[in-house]
Order: sequence, then C-alpha cells, then structure tokens
Amino acid sequence: MKMELADKVIIVTGAASGIGAAIARRAAAEGVGALVLTDRHADGCGRLADELVGATEMCCVPADLAEDTAPQRIAQAAVARFGRIDGLVNAAGLTTRGSVLTGTAAIWDQLFAVNARAGFFLMQAAIADMLARDAAGSVVNILSLHAHCGHPDLAIYAGSKAAMATLTRNAAHAHMADRIRVNAINLGWVATEAEHRMQAEILGKGPDWQAQAAAAMPLGRLVTAEETAKLAVFLLGGASAPMSGAVIDFEQRVAGAI
Repeated sequence: MKMELADKVIIVTGAASGIGAAIARRAAAEGVGALVLTDRHADGCGRLADELVGATEMCCVPADLAEDTAPQRIAQAAVARFGRIDGLVNAAGLTTRGSVLTGTAAIWDQLFAVNARAGFFLMQAAIADMLARDAAGSVVNILSLHAHCGHPDLAIYAGSKAAMATLTRNAAHAHMADRIRVNAINLGWVATEAEHRMQAEILGKGPDWQAQAAAAMPLGRLVTAEETAKLAVFLLGGASAPMSGAVIDFEQRVAGAI
C-alpha cells in the first residue's frame, strides 16, 4: 500500500524519542519528502536526524511547547526551510500526575499548555499554510485512551487529551471541504523511554514494571511505538483518504466493555 508521502513536508513534535521518533522513522521509511523534527531535547532530535541522514531531507527545530510562541516558531521554520507544511503529527505530550484531589493550578497549566494549547496552535499554523496554498493536507494528533475517562491520578492529563479529541473533530469538520484531514489516535499503554522513567523511577515501580504490566494485558505485552507509527503514517498519507474526524482507540481493550 502506497502512503503517497513522497512530496510531503511533515512536522513531527516530540521527535527526540518514543512515539514521535518512531513516527519520524516510519515516515522516512515510507519515502516522505521532508521532515521537520521538533522537541525540547535538541540532542535527541539531532541524534535522530543523524540516524536518518540519506533517507529524507530534514531540519531540527528545538522548542519547548510550554512556551506560547513555540508553535508559530516551528511552523515558520518549516516554511522557511521547505516552503510549505503538508502534514503535522502532534506527538509531544506530558503525563504529569494530578487527580481531582491532588491536582494543582501549576499541573493544570503545564498539561494543558503542552498537551492541548500547543497542539491547537500547531494545527492552526499548519492549516493556515495549507489554505494559503489551496493545498490538501493531513494532521494526526496522538491522544490517549484516558481521554474517555482516565485513571484517578491522571484526571488533568485525561482532560487535556479529551480537549484535543474534540478539537480534532472540530478541525476536521471545519476543513473537510478544504481537503484537509484531521484524525487522532487514542493510544494505549506503550513502553517508551519517557514511560519507563515515569514507571520505574518517578512512580518507583522498579526496572521490571513492564513485565508486570504486560502480564495483565490480553496479548501479554504492551503496544509498541512502531505499531503506533504505522497507524500514524497511514493516517498522514493519501491511503487513508477521505477519513477525517476519526479518533481511533489503539489498544488491547475495548472502551466500554465489561
């Protein structure tokens, strides 16, 4: 199946590691025209760019999405280097814990700034560029199954992902006639580098947390970043047209099942 990415310029946030890096690698393997890799960890972006040398054209844009000017700077860098934006993957995100009882204003502001505000304004910038050129395009937002409800200690995180689920559908509805597709993935549990730090170190579950978590899953394992990347690149490419406004649950459990 051809993804039809050969002439596309794609921005990927959170590209230094985990889901973002896996999506960038998959897009490069599928022959994407150019990648704009962005992350607050500039060294990680640089290492990925070095890894993908020769696979596609690239540029790295170090940016902290907690800063309200970051989305515009990333978009401007993409247009300055490659002349346009054809696709966007909002893969960056924070999973700071905060329940109804333990959540603070600082945690709320941090999570909504990175997980919702930045994603919205990156969509705004990308779609504005597509409209200015009367060009089709595609946006993929990496969300979470927690958007349906969420664990008690992830109340604020869940709210930020639910906000992006609604914004995904809103943008898809607003720009369907413009040939701009916007879809999202409600991602399940994936053993990324960031998740390992969270589980093993911050939550104190130790280095064998993944084996314990996997044992409780129907397939005896967690979802992989590479599996997620395959779906994300499919949604980016023309093979998934005309799908838009879809928020796909990507996990081993069915939401609502008893």
